[in-house]
Amino acid sequence: MENIERKNLVWVFVIIGFLSLLSIVTYQMHEYYIYLTAYLWFGFVYGMCLQYGRFCFSSAFRDLFAVGVPRMAVGIVIAMVLFGAVSAFVTATGNSTFHAAPYGIHSVIAGFIFGVGMVLTGGCASGSLYKAGEGNVTAMLVILSISVSQAIFADIGGWANNLVPYAWHQSAIAKGLPAAINVGDGWMDQFLAGYVWDQPVLLFSQWLGLRQPFVAAYVGDVFVGIVLPASTLLVAVYFIWYRKGYLRKQAEARRPTSGLRVELAGYWSMIMASKRTAIAGLVLGIAAGLHMYVMKGMQLKFGVTNFGTLMKEMGITFGLSAKGTVFDPGYWYVTTQEAQWVGWVFNKLGADNMDNIYFGLENGIPNPLINPADWMSLALIGGAAVMALLHNEFKWKGTTRELAMWAIIGGTLMGIGSRLGLGCNVGAFFVRVSQGDVSGWLFGIGMIGGAYIGVKFFNWWTERKMAKEMAACEI
Repeated sequence: MENIERKNLVWVFVIIGFLSLLSIVTYQMHEYYIYLTAYLWFGFVYGMCLQYGRFCFSSAFRDLFAVGVPRMAVGIVIAMVLFGAVSAFVTATGNSTFHAAPYGIHSVIAGFIFGVGMVLTGGCASGSLYKAGEGNVTAMLVILSISVSQAIFADIGGWANNLVPYAWHQSAIAKGLPAAINVGDGWMDQFLAGYVWDQPVLLFSQWLGLRQPFVAAYVGDVFVGIVLPASTLLVAVYFIWYRKGYLRKQAEARRPTSGLRVELAGYWSMIMASKRTAIAGLVLGIAAGLHMYVMKGMQLKFGVTNFGTLMKEMGITFGLSAKGTVFDPGYWYVTTQEAQWVGWVFNKLGADNMDNIYFGLENGIPNPLINPADWMSLALIGGAAVMALLHNEFKWKGTTRELAMWAIIGGTLMGIGSRLGLGCNVGAFFVRVSQGDVSGWLFGIGMIGGAYIGVKFFNWWTERKMAKEMAACEI
């Protein structure tokens, strides 16, 4: 680590000191706030890891498809394997808070929309958070766009109801949801209750019929669900994007360029080129697995399954869903809490946005000051800022009209994709794949396809822009 500038070190102590003081003060107010503090410090660790490893799915696919550099993509795949190996122990011991998601064609479509959006913005959901911690204003605008688009999309009705298949409407109505949830008027409501809830939920261990906890977790969900497809992806990346350059360097150094030993050495070279991202992924895996374990312990300690119950015991009832709950995933998540804080603002401005499934039935819209997942995201930004300051990489970076345009367009697409897929690159892909959830791979397939199209579009746009500028100079 290079010599840290004095002002940077001061800000590191300020950020860590503030989070520490917040933890102490809130605990003194009520012991239940330790539940939020747990989210806070795990978010802080996530932010440090993301910044250290430059952990961004958008960068991974852009580098791969645009210039043929696989380093980030390889690192992310390795990180998923490491995360799965760690979290499998938590699952096998019965301490996991993970819930698999329904899978279907919507997962692929959602991933595709999200993939296009993240390439346009130059940052995925988690990547935008850590880049905001580096002082990137464009990334902050991306976060705002994701948040607003989700909050609007979750409550849209009226003309949008014309887009809903009648079968969805009938199925949603038949669910007999509380009268406060106007499921007949809302595109998202009918999509969730009329389609998504009717889709199957499947882990690889269930697909294989494995029941013994450790066998199910490690053989089914990790080996079959993660290691085998991840290994296949890495082999494909090696032969398509890395092998040619590696063999060329071997030839220039007058070393052997054929044989199994050479190929294995090349494969290992590709893996080691992603060492920093892989290290970050290992720590992320340990932290994410431990996060599940700790939150499960908290729930057992307080005798609850959701922070909403603790809120009610503290006399805080505003913002709770019809079930008396708030969004409390129990593990690393990004986009839902981003929609919640905007939904809370809209509600305070007079919007009646709790008559839907997303806010009113499932997640609620608690005050951001006592929202566990919000604390996690804000601390993630703080953790990224600390790591950037320690590496002298923090710098306020403004935006331009063009970057702002792409941030809004791409952020909106990511927001829509997140709601359709019930998560983003983290919640719908990274975490689910690492838990052996089939829906995670479907979202990932769509996301890869969307990223490819996004890169091709951006290349066309850039070439078109350069051609116009050159033509203008010739006049």
